Amino acid sequence: MKKLINDPSDYVDEMLDGMVAAYPDRVRRLEGTKVLVRADGPVEGKVAVVSGGGSGHEPTHAGYIGDGMLDGAASGEVFTSPTANELDEMVQAADAGEGVLCVVKNYEGDVMNFDTAAEMADMEGVEVEQVVVNDDVAVEDSLYTSGRRGVAGTIFVHKVAGAKAADGGSLAEVKEVAEKAIDNVRTMGMALTSCITPEKGEETFDLGEDEIELGIGIHGEPGTERTEQMSAEAVAEHLTTNVLDDLEVEDGEEVVVMVNGMGGTPLSELFIVNRTVQDVVAERGLDVWDTWVGDYMTSLDMEGCSVTVLRVDDELKELLDASVDTPALKR
Repeated sequence: MKKLINDPSDYVDEMLDGMVAAYPDRVRRLEGTKVLVRADGPVEGKVAVVSGGGSGHEPTHAGYIGDGMLDGAASGEVFTSPTANELDEMVQAADAGEGVLCVVKNYEGDVMNFDTAAEMADMEGVEVEQVVVNDDVAVEDSLYTSGRRGVAGTIFVHKVAGAKAADGGSLAEVKEVAEKAIDNVRTMGMALTSCITPEKGEETFDLGEDEIELGIGIHGEPGTERTEQMSAEAVAEHLTTNVLDDLEVEDGEEVVVMVNGMGGTPLSELFIVNRTVQDVVAERGLDVWDTWVGDYMTSLDMEGCSVTVLRVDDELKELLDASVDTPALKR
């Protein structure tokens, strides 16, 4: 293992300290926790939007804290859910009296601990609503999941919910647009290599020199099939076709495309993938309203990518186009 780390057991703590040191005017850390919140929060008169999950997916989630997106993010250890107590502290710290929406990726630990935290916050008088993102079309009932996994489409949910909250939407209205995004977003990923977790120091799964895995999860969960190395064109066509088939898009609809890197893939290769993604989308008669290419939800140093498609209407387009100012996303 070659990584820029110190003691592996300090990995998450030191990462969060480094984020705060880089963006002290944007984020602050709740003492004694792995929770970051807005430095200027809680923002009076605004519904708070928060999220969280295991570390290793950066910039998800803390990189999206800021104006127009998240008010707080809780980080667990690598690929491990945050505790219910820390999620409760995040919810209470972010609440400005207008309520809190929790955006939860569909993993059993995340769902269970967010449920417990919501109950704890409710007993303290905080109004909490939750939405669960399950955009991965690859498999049902994976290693850590009942139902479909929540993956890169979560970033679009953060964006529209955060924009609606910033615009003064009520808790019910913020939840409604988040659910609209969830209903209209699908993702599928693939891996060229495994990732290496700091504590373990070795690959999390075995993949042959000439093998790739289609439908991989962001923690290295098994996908739909292992196959020999494929061209970028073939990979992009496979992922995009599966996403569009599941989304059941119709000719003339508008979509937003995301080509997301898993952490170890050069941006140049993501653009090569996007070239074919755009062709496949165009062949379906769809209009691409916007395209995002980059590392939005990663899996440490895994080489690979995912393709996300979000069907949009005028409301979602307005929210996606709204200004946002976070360490990882600005518009």
